[in-house]
Amino acid sequence: MGQLALAAIVLGAWELLGRVGVIDPFFFPLPSDILMTVWVWISSGFVFPHLWITLQESILAFLTGAAAGLVLGFLLARVRFLERLLDPFLQMFNALPRVVLAPIFLLWFGLGIWSKVAFGFTLVFFIVFFNTLEGVKSVDRVLVDNAKMLGASEKQLLRHVFIPSALTWIFSSLHISVGFAITGAVVGEYLGASAGVGYAIAQAQGVFDTKGVFAGMFILMFVVLIIDLLVNRLERHLLRWRPVRSS
Repeated sequence: MGQLALAAIVLGAWELLGRVGVIDPFFFPLPSDILMTVWVWISSGFVFPHLWITLQESILAFLTGAAAGLVLGFLLARVRFLERLLDPFLQMFNALPRVVLAPIFLLWFGLGIWSKVAFGFTLVFFIVFFNTLEGVKSVDRVLVDNAKMLGASEKQLLRHVFIPSALTWIFSSLHISVGFAITGAVVGEYLGASAGVGYAIAQAQGVFDTKGVFAGMFILMFVVLIIDLLVNRLERHLLRWRPVRSS
């Protein structure tokens, strides 16, 4: 309820300031006008083909980036030689501005979905990789040594020690990665595409339709909120063994 009340207060203040002329409606359209545009986009079916394209790109970028980050994070955390060997290169690639890569991916993969998937992959991968690496490395060494003394194999250590202990780190990165996967898809569409929510926003900006720009942003925010709720539900299910913290 507190979140809904805060959202209502912010939108109400925005609407009031726009109607009394404190805020220029050309640059900051009234929330009522934005919601009307959202309703028109939804009721006419205009937004659904674009949203479907963006979701495909985001899901593919999220799944491939998260999978690669998890595998490489666990591998480097367990094989320290590989970590020392690859760490400088991973740090250099992580330092690259992602926006610089977007035009390169457009040249390599064209205007289709794969250039957006590649761009989103670069955003998701490093977030999941570094969190997984730190999560596995932070596992209590006493716990690992005790499991080895009891005869646990590397596979058993991975399943019963490292994965459960690192899940909090992993889910922390997944929460962030969901938004970045959609960001990668939308930015890629904005720079060059023939469909997608980013493309729709770019088209609205091209004709100075600020209501359309904000409508696209509002739709993306709602989509991210829904996906984050699903990730929260999955996290609670997988981490149900953890003791509940008292407030």
